[in-house]
Amino acid sequence: MARPHIEPFVELNEGYKKFKIPGFVGADYKTLSLDVDNGACSLKVRMRDGFKRPPGLCYSDLEIFVLTGELNVGEEICREGHYIFLPAGMALEAMSAPKGCELIMMYNDSEPSFEESDANHKLALKEGFVSVNSYEDMPWAGGSIVSPSVATGVFLKLLRFDPLTEAMTFLYTMSPEFIQDNISYHDCAEESYHIWGESWMMQFGDLPTGGYFWRPSYINHGAFRSKLGCIALGRTDSKLHNYFHFNPWSNPDENKSRAAAFLYRQRPQLYKWVHMQGGHNHPHGQAEHVGAAPAPDDFENPEYVDHPQTKMLADQTCTFHEMDHLHDKDAIAAAHKFAHENGIAHGHDHSGADHTHDDDEY
Repeated sequence: MARPHIEPFVELNEGYKKFKIPGFVGADYKTLSLDVDNGACSLKVRMRDGFKRPPGLCYSDLEIFVLTGELNVGEEICREGHYIFLPAGMALEAMSAPKGCELIMMYNDSEPSFEESDANHKLALKEGFVSVNSYEDMPWAGGSIVSPSVATGVFLKLLRFDPLTEAMTFLYTMSPEFIQDNISYHDCAEESYHIWGESWMMQFGDLPTGGYFWRPSYINHGAFRSKLGCIALGRTDSKLHNYFHFNPWSNPDENKSRAAAFLYRQRPQLYKWVHMQGGHNHPHGQAEHVGAAPAPDDFENPEYVDHPQTKMLADQTCTFHEMDHLHDKDAIAAAHKFAHENGIAHGHDHSGADHTHDDDEY
């Protein structure tokens, strides 16, 4: 199962537990969220005065954010605001916290683990390593780096971006008196930890300093407000796309269908690809595989399927290249005739001497 919806959760109200596993003795933790199947989790970790650990690796992607104090990693001193992304199997230098520190540690793939080693695993994607002080070494950018964008007054620092999945880890801040009056949801899961300040959300109430949420995909959230402003650590597991609306009663299934309706309208050929039947997803399948896919419901625009442009795009069964792979001779001829009569380029070189037409066929 995926991690359950946790919102709101205030970790400052909870006590620490002592780590008992190798590599963590001398540290305490609070569980913020947990996938009980694979052990992936997000933790608030307190390393007590004098904590030490030799070089080593774990078998999960690991993200570390320093909340308070100083964490020594090799010869580097990681102060408040320092962020580290450690790819699975990559060895991290010896760690120590002479005066103690507090961290957010996010194990994205499996449970916390430690194997003493000063060498990377041979499959470690060491190119993905990130180490940066987000407070001192990075500028704020407008919230418009995510589009469609939130209301003005939100700023971001992008700490990590995965080019394959478009997952992101980022700092964000809401300016004092920030307000956004609509409701949103996403295709991705998202999580957040309030480093300082407060925000309010219509569905879930106040989230103060130490507040946390893990929110699965397609769950309504908003409207939003922050009286005094806040700064928070955020993360998504894939592309962050804002779907906005004003219906507080829609449920995740309705939101998911509405998101599919956006794809049906805006990228109909991709929607068809996703919904092809017949045992394989290939655009050069039999004719019945490239027919119109059923239109998903959109609670905000229930009649969108009848819009002429939507109907035209949805009824287009395939491209001319796809027609060349069908076995319907009449359909091929009709497609080519339509292209010639309307001056449409359709991927064939008609200048060659050995390319002839039987005009009677048209």
